[in-house]
Amino acid sequence: MNASTRARRAGVVRRRVQISLAIVLVVFLAFGARLLQIQGFDTSAYAAMASDAGTRSTVVPAERGEILDRNGVPLATSFDGITLTADPKLTAENAPQIAGILREVLGSDIDYFDVIDQLRKPDSRFVYVVKDVPAWQADQVMDGLREADLNGVFVQHESLRSYPNGSVAANLIGRLNDDGQGVGGLEQKYDELLSGTDGSATYNVSPTGEKIPLADSQVTEMVPGNDVRTTIDSDLQWYADDALSQAVQAADADWGLAVTLDVQTCEVLQMSQVPTFDADAKTDLTDAKTVSRGLQTVYEPGSVMKTVTMAALADQGKIAPTTPISVPSSMLIDGFTIGDAWDHGQLNLTAAGVIAKSSNLGTIIAAQQMDDETMHEYLTRFGFGQKTGVDLPGESVGILTDPAGWSKANHATISFGQGVSVTAMQMVRAVGAIANGGQICDPSVVSGLQSPDGVTTATPQDTPQQIISQDAARSVTTMMEAVVTDEGSAPAAQIPGYRVAGKTGTAWRVDPDSGRYVSGSHTVSFVGFAPADAPRFLTYVVIDNPTAAASGGGTAAPVFRDIMSMALQRFGILPTGAGAPQTPTTW
Repeated sequence: MNASTRARRAGVVRRRVQISLAIVLVVFLAFGARLLQIQGFDTSAYAAMASDAGTRSTVVPAERGEILDRNGVPLATSFDGITLTADPKLTAENAPQIAGILREVLGSDIDYFDVIDQLRKPDSRFVYVVKDVPAWQADQVMDGLREADLNGVFVQHESLRSYPNGSVAANLIGRLNDDGQGVGGLEQKYDELLSGTDGSATYNVSPTGEKIPLADSQVTEMVPGNDVRTTIDSDLQWYADDALSQAVQAADADWGLAVTLDVQTCEVLQMSQVPTFDADAKTDLTDAKTVSRGLQTVYEPGSVMKTVTMAALADQGKIAPTTPISVPSSMLIDGFTIGDAWDHGQLNLTAAGVIAKSSNLGTIIAAQQMDDETMHEYLTRFGFGQKTGVDLPGESVGILTDPAGWSKANHATISFGQGVSVTAMQMVRAVGAIANGGQICDPSVVSGLQSPDGVTTATPQDTPQQIISQDAARSVTTMMEAVVTDEGSAPAAQIPGYRVAGKTGTAWRVDPDSGRYVSGSHTVSFVGFAPADAPRFLTYVVIDNPTAAASGGGTAAPVFRDIMSMALQRFGILPTGAGAPQTPTTW
């Protein structure tokens, strides 16, 4: 090789090296410029893009607190469930295949085309696919998706609600809606405390959406909700539900309710209604079944109101159990003829006899000793026309009109429970005051709250207020004991070995559309407490629009007897051993 050839080759090599160096330099300059742009000018934008593409956040649901009976038995509890979610950016392309696998496993629980729409939802990185999936089905779905190499569907754990006793105390407990919020009852009243605080977890994911093992993650721990301990005895509640259901069915009635109160503590021990619902079933949730009858249904109470009228008169010293009352066969007031439920001539009844026989006319005559303002003032003292203060939502105040607009007929009918509308809880509270020596207090259904760390806080209890004298309360109790004798209107309320005080009620029903009384349509009831000489429990039973032959003494009183007998036995309340007073009912 000559020198000229070597020189040419050396020149070619130098040019190639120069060109290579130039290319490398240009590449480095390009990378440098791009790095400068990313780090110097577009830092925030690219960081956000990287975060969006490389991390995923999920909610760690708080465990909802339990609702317990007075003995710690769960009435509402929670368990772990699974929700399937998706990232439409990852699922849009294969939406039909993914929806097909979901449909194959979950069947009619999902809508194939709705799922496809969700999996293709534009401008979204998160959608719910299906909630409340049993764990075994969720595993089948995820296994099927992995085998088909389909990405973008994720498992999210959640807290699901369960009601172990089915329909027992359902209207008092309430339920959750599809968004997990409390609807009605204690679930609504204590929703915030029961809910707790959700946590969160943020972790790195691969481009296909899979969690990267050992990668950094951020976790905010969830805080469980508080437990709510009620005053309800679940065994007594179940028994009362069953007894009431049988009575409502036998009477072919529209609805019925029963409430039992501890008159010494003002704690509600059971609160039953028929018809009711099963929150676990999540079907047939009609207003007629989900309404809280004891708090929201307003009706005319009928003759149980006579106990309040007599209490007002006794408190003023105007009547006693043996006070003689001449009862006519009928009365004409403001052009209206008023009579008793049975035909009779002139009767000579004592005040106890008026209550025992449930005479409207005898009550009217006794009540004429009070003017309108005084009667209204006593009705207000006993809590009518206002909320009872029970710790449940949606309570009605009933209807108690201003006395300035009363006619003589209004005064007469209100004295025996027509022309005034109440709730069952109002009636329980009022008669409970008579049983409790003239002291009234707000009924309660919750005794305390327990935090996640086990600390129990008692809920505030109302301080009883003396609204009538003890002597007046004892006088009315004596009158009410005459009701359950063989000569009274409710011998079916007798409980062997115990002294029982009670009162029947039969009221005309009002058509809510026309505002007029419906001929032949009634609401029957019975309220009573025992032991009468040392009162502990009160039970009130109401049965609405029975189509079979029915009465307060024949239809509602036996339900009272059964529930009260169970309560006395369950709480170990022994008979006092004292004999019932032999109060004359005539003179």
